[in-house]
Amino acid sequence: MRLFNKACGAQLGSLLCAFLLNGGTAQAQTYPPAAPVSATPEVVAIPRDNGLQPLTPQESTVKPVAPLATTTDLWERIRRGYAMPDLDSPLVRDRETWYSARPDYIFRMTERSRKYLFHIVEELELRNMPTELALLPFVESAFNPQAVSSAKAAGMWQFMPATGRTFELKQNVFRDDRRDVLASTRAALDYLQKLYGMFGDWHLALAAYNWGEGSVGRAIAKNERLMLGTGYTDLTMPMETQFYVPKLQAIKNIVARPQAFGSDLPKIENHPYFQTVSIRRDIDVSLAAKLAEVPLDDFKALNPSLNKPVILAAGTPQILLPWDSADVFLQNLDRFAGSRLASWTVWVAPGTLRVADAAKQVGMSEAQLREINNIPKGMLIKPGSTLLVTRATHSATEVTEAVADRGEVAFAPEMVQVRKTVRAAKGDSVASIAKRYGANPSNVAQWNKVATSASFKAGQKVVVYVSVNATRSKPVTSSSAKTANRSTAKKPRTAPVKKAKT
Repeated sequence: MRLFNKACGAQLGSLLCAFLLNGGTAQAQTYPPAAPVSATPEVVAIPRDNGLQPLTPQESTVKPVAPLATTTDLWERIRRGYAMPDLDSPLVRDRETWYSARPDYIFRMTERSRKYLFHIVEELELRNMPTELALLPFVESAFNPQAVSSAKAAGMWQFMPATGRTFELKQNVFRDDRRDVLASTRAALDYLQKLYGMFGDWHLALAAYNWGEGSVGRAIAKNERLMLGTGYTDLTMPMETQFYVPKLQAIKNIVARPQAFGSDLPKIENHPYFQTVSIRRDIDVSLAAKLAEVPLDDFKALNPSLNKPVILAAGTPQILLPWDSADVFLQNLDRFAGSRLASWTVWVAPGTLRVADAAKQVGMSEAQLREINNIPKGMLIKPGSTLLVTRATHSATEVTEAVADRGEVAFAPEMVQVRKTVRAAKGDSVASIAKRYGANPSNVAQWNKVATSASFKAGQKVVVYVSVNATRSKPVTSSSAKTANRSTAKKPRTAPVKKAKT
């Protein structure tokens, strides 16, 4: 017959019941103070007629109330954390059909996600957020951290430049944190939490993430004035936003029941894919990948924020490496102690320079300087621009934090258009003026508000726009054209004018 300690049995029974009623999740409970336990516990026998029977040795070995081991399948972990209300609508059915008809697309997206998904799930759980939000990058970017939209949103969470800066995502010539795995995930979850706090509804928070919080707020206010519903499906929204949550719901349903939709999700282990490794010296991207013994494409996929072929330690003090490659990298890096790790450094332009002149100063070819810094044709380099240049053999100075964090490149047109008023000679027309100053006849006609076939009277003022070198003040015209223009001020007729040089 079972024997129970009367005082302890009452508390244990309450705890066990609470544990079972809460689905195996321990939650804080408030209990009345227990009666004092005497030094010699009172032991009572439970009568047989209450339906309880003694345990046999076989029955004493029972299964635990709740499994202690976590799942090894990350998809299952995501399913267990679903916490958003389901959306059931024709648009959801439509997106389910669309995705189901493209199993190869689903497989490519999910295969790409394996590098990032574990980290996102971990962050969501730390914040007690619904784990289906880990699927949002499928909708935003197909889990491509290099994705850029037509509206200039970038990264797997698709941050616009201004929104990214609001959430402290650095964007400069050397790096774009909107693509950074850790920084962009932190910013996206911060933003989603903020939106949920504003609207108190995950569907509305997601609509605001896509459409903007101001737009959703105005749509809600409009419906309130019209005494209409204010839920996600009640609002009048752009087509993209109408499909936004249904897309996420469709992917959520496919992950929940892949077989029902004919989808084959690649197995993703419930284990970190990458580790964070600190760096203290500037290092070439290609060398970092080589020291980690990982393919360059894989290295770039984990460190997609890098815009240049060198990692500046002052601005990017840590990199991500595959879980098993971090120790390999550190061991190989030790062997390079004292050796130069970076073949590139940063040079700050001292003034307005032509690209050819800047190239001479840094010992590079003009073509190489243009290519590595994306300098367009016909542009001058403005003062203070931070350009990536080859590091001289004797140069061992690391790039400073101020330059690495705020580096920018600014350009100015090498040639600018300047308004000029000239006097027409006898017999001048739109066509002849255009030819003389190297302009398009239709532009000359537009500048002077006349027809392209119009003629000018001798001495009539004519407006033209001429090209001027940005570093000079003189118009780029032929000496004969300038002589002809001066002559017309004295005589109604001049000698034939040669075509202006360009």
